[in-house]
Amino acid sequence: MQQCAILIFAKTPAVGAVKTRLIPAIGEAAATQLYIRLLLRLVDWTCRQTPYATELWVTPDRGHPLWQQLAAEYELPIHLQQGDDLGARMGLATQQALTRHRHIILVGVDCPALALPHIEQTARWLSEGEEAVLGPAEDGGYVLLGLNSYHRRLFEGHNWGGGDVAASTRQVFSELGWHWRELAQLWDLDRPQDLERLQREYPGLCRF
Repeated sequence: MQQCAILIFAKTPAVGAVKTRLIPAIGEAAATQLYIRLLLRLVDWTCRQTPYATELWVTPDRGHPLWQQLAAEYELPIHLQQGDDLGARMGLATQQALTRHRHIILVGVDCPALALPHIEQTARWLSEGEEAVLGPAEDGGYVLLGLNSYHRRLFEGHNWGGGDVAASTRQVFSELGWHWRELAQLWDLDRPQDLERLQREYPGLCRF
């Protein structure tokens, strides 16, 4: 069993199907290319700069050429997300990944501010015995979830995409009697108004 794995949750980058809230501001093609740049950047540094395993969990299919490219370039396992909502998909991935790894760290593609120190801190806390690590987002969701074990309540009954997911996850931790730690808040790239911040903080990602 390997020590730690980073599970990246990604959507197939079909035009018009990713970063949809940015489309009114920059158009379908530019939104899709931005999503691909975020994904490639994330995969590259998790694979090249961390000592941990990386797994890519994709939806709705595994047939896109980009998945095959990443699998070949990084020897990256590509898994298909399964479930009726995000919680179900994350829960199943968690169950499966914990049969291969002692600790897992779930992340999405939408947080350009997520960096190596956040992953290292999460892995350190998990290895020291914390039962979970939460990376809260400024919008009330979370950008990272580190776990040593699975419990279905972590993935059921939350308002996925809403502004209270971090709070409802903390409530579950408390009700389970788990001890957890939290990273500093980070921001997600979701809305047109986030593009100005992206241009200011990560200008290399802005090519539209």
